Amino acid sequence: MNTHDRGAVTTGIARLHAAPALAGSGRFGLVTNHTGVLPDLRPAAPALLAAGVPLVALFGPEHGLYGTGQAGESETVRWDPDTGLPVYDTYGRAGERLDKLLIDSGVDTLVYDLQDIGARYYTYVWTMFDLMAAAARTGVRFVVADRPNPLGGLVSEGPLLEPGWSSFVGRAPVPVRHGLTCGELARQLNAAAVPEAAGGAVDLTVIEALGWRRAMTAETTDAAWVAPSPNIPTPTTALVYPGTCLFEGTNLSEGRGTTQPFEIVGAPYLDRRFAPALAELALPGVHFRDLRFVPASHGHAGRQLRGVQLHVTDRETFMPVRAAVAMLATLRRLYPDDFGWRPADAGEPGAGELDADERDTGELDAGGPGADGPGAGELDAGGPGAGEGGRRRFIDLLWGSDRLRRAVDAGDDPLPLCAPPAPPARWAGDDVLLYP
Repeated sequence: MNTHDRGAVTTGIARLHAAPALAGSGRFGLVTNHTGVLPDLRPAAPALLAAGVPLVALFGPEHGLYGTGQAGESETVRWDPDTGLPVYDTYGRAGERLDKLLIDSGVDTLVYDLQDIGARYYTYVWTMFDLMAAAARTGVRFVVADRPNPLGGLVSEGPLLEPGWSSFVGRAPVPVRHGLTCGELARQLNAAAVPEAAGGAVDLTVIEALGWRRAMTAETTDAAWVAPSPNIPTPTTALVYPGTCLFEGTNLSEGRGTTQPFEIVGAPYLDRRFAPALAELALPGVHFRDLRFVPASHGHAGRQLRGVQLHVTDRETFMPVRAAVAMLATLRRLYPDDFGWRPADAGEPGAGELDADERDTGELDAGGPGADGPGAGELDAGGPGAGEGGRRRFIDLLWGSDRLRRAVDAGDDPLPLCAPPAPPARWAGDDVLLYP
């Protein structure tokens, strides 16, 4: 990255703090968590109140308002002592239940300020989508206080989610790595998906992040990195996550329960062949190091595993989705009797996620997957790829169809399924982009 690509960024929430009139007037609810901070790292909610923003309620996503919940969890707090405001837990609520939550809160404007990491599976953006739909149905305005995409905004990667594969790790046709900010994604969803879910678009305002350019990543702004969820500790984790999150759908460990989640993967059956086989692929921007590790929790907890660590050597040429797909094909080729897809009803780290049918009823199976590491099974009332008991393979919900699993299992080259990396305007349209 050239030095001219570095610079100060003023986030949307910082602009709102400086000029409360940007969001208009009314009774405001703030959708936030521990990532909702000002440039000096003060929590935004009490600072907004002190600046005169008329906050009357706080809304927390998965992991909760304070970010202490693990994957598939939120928090039980109902009152925030720092602001004196009621706290409403949105995780596990959708449809009529989410509508009722908004009505009961008494807000007429929702301000959304959560740090996304640029991947379709990351659930914060689907919290945004569900709240946008609920706001449209209940007549509540929706304001996105925008933040940069930590992966930058030059590249989108991976396929669009296909019809019939909706879940809380993907509600609408969005690529695996979408290349948009939350504000831009909100504009795209408001045009393409919210009207179908809510009967009309929501009254949407985006407070842009000043100074951000698409070539800028988390490392090239002046903002401190605040881990957005327990298993995304660093910007490097966020970079590899759009690829290695796919291992949540396999019988490998994706490194949860270690200090390097998503940067390392392994299994009891891997051996010295795996790392050299990946090196032979000569994938751009990444080297693979043979290693052994013992997860302290989650999959294969307490067992010594062998696997690889992804060492990203060039962030501009490294394509995480293509790299992970090549890794999956290599696993199937080298370990045909051992490699497998995690069963749809395996409850690690969570067995439930909302799909289109559940969204209508607002029901969520207990212990759903986390924003930083989705669960192994998704409830679904049949639909494409449904197996015994009406459940689908979790890898299919992550990918957005069953095409990847079928190609890997057949021994076909799955890389053509990725499609060449492309500017996000190619899938989202130029009209939704806010930044050069």
